[in-house]
Amino acid sequence: MSLENAFDGTDRPSRKIIQDCVHCGFCLSSCPTYLQTGNELDSPRGRIHLIKAASEGRIPMGSSLVKHLDLCLGCLACETACPSGVKYGSLIEMSRGQIERRFKRGFGEKVLRTFIFSVFPYSRRLRLLLPFVYMIKVLGLKKIFPSTFLDRISLSASSMFHMLPEVNSIFGETLATFYPSLVERRKRVALLSGCVQGVFFPEINRATVEVLRASGCEVLVPRDQGCCGALSIHSGRLEEGRRFARRLVRLLDSLDVDSVIVNSAGCGSTMKEYVEILRGDTVYSEVAERISAKTMDVMEFLCDMGIGAQMHPLDIKVTYQDACHVVHGQGIRAAPRELLARIPELEFTEMQRSDHCCGSAGIYNIVQPEMSSKLLSGKIREIEKTGADYLAVANPGCMIQIRKGLLGSDSGIKTVHPVEIINWSLKGGIS
Repeated sequence: MSLENAFDGTDRPSRKIIQDCVHCGFCLSSCPTYLQTGNELDSPRGRIHLIKAASEGRIPMGSSLVKHLDLCLGCLACETACPSGVKYGSLIEMSRGQIERRFKRGFGEKVLRTFIFSVFPYSRRLRLLLPFVYMIKVLGLKKIFPSTFLDRISLSASSMFHMLPEVNSIFGETLATFYPSLVERRKRVALLSGCVQGVFFPEINRATVEVLRASGCEVLVPRDQGCCGALSIHSGRLEEGRRFARRLVRLLDSLDVDSVIVNSAGCGSTMKEYVEILRGDTVYSEVAERISAKTMDVMEFLCDMGIGAQMHPLDIKVTYQDACHVVHGQGIRAAPRELLARIPELEFTEMQRSDHCCGSAGIYNIVQPEMSSKLLSGKIREIEKTGADYLAVANPGCMIQIRKGLLGSDSGIKTVHPVEIINWSLKGGIS
């Protein structure tokens, strides 16, 4: 491919955002991949330099460019650190869109990505995997085939196998479409049930509904929500992500609700960006703006509204992992901690570097298993240092990743969503 057409005019990275970067280097100490490799091209500043060079026709759409952009987690820690307010997330998504359309990947990688995006964003297809995932748990196959054995065959396959969640049923669980408030109604909300969250972590959605009801919310869980588009957009499959987004905003806009509640970090971050993702869409731009404005993370919502019900003591020690797309994508840091602090007798302990990425990052732990594993090892060490009974984390991808890392640990730390802990307190005990 010639230098002149490394990037085409479709979803081209913004020249203005590229120019916003003054190359000060504040992002370097916040970037997990740069801290691992020490390579400037594996830092946000270095990647912006590559994107600029490709945009200006000075480098080709080749394996070197793709290698460094693929290694980015998209964790957005650099956006938090950046004094110039550079919207790096937009640059990496647009650049990955160019890669997905214009770079020819190897056969094995192409097959892997096709499988991921043919299954993960579709809850009905994920549900078909439940019997197999359940049998892997029952038969103890993760112990029979440890990662040291499977890594020799395929790092990606090994990573995917050992990340399979510990499901408790071959049938899964489906929520009703309507739940009345348990007290005088204060709000009417819709809940995004999610793809992975809805199929593999139904207990989190159930706890979310119970806490919302106890707090004075009437909860709608519309059928056939479909994917929010987060996984596709973060991976550069932009048109696919927009199709998911259009379908979801049309459905949610038909509901008379005060807020749209999301309990998955990546989904919430993307939905709040619908106003940008569908900007210029003559049919959906105004609808997207309304839904973006209504979207709230469940912890953010509960902290703002307040939990009216009585919270009972929980004699447990808890630490908290800042999921990247909660803390960096949505800027939510205090709300989960404030809510957990309200629970009587609960001991909260801060984890060092709690806002450093665990290496999950959507499909990253499958397509970049080596770097993902290095980041996970560091995260597990910090978790174990806390001596906590429970790690609270507000994203299913992080939960899957960290549970995988804790498999070989003697710490006994359990991983739950913070809304589950709040629900235990409201019910008066751990369930």
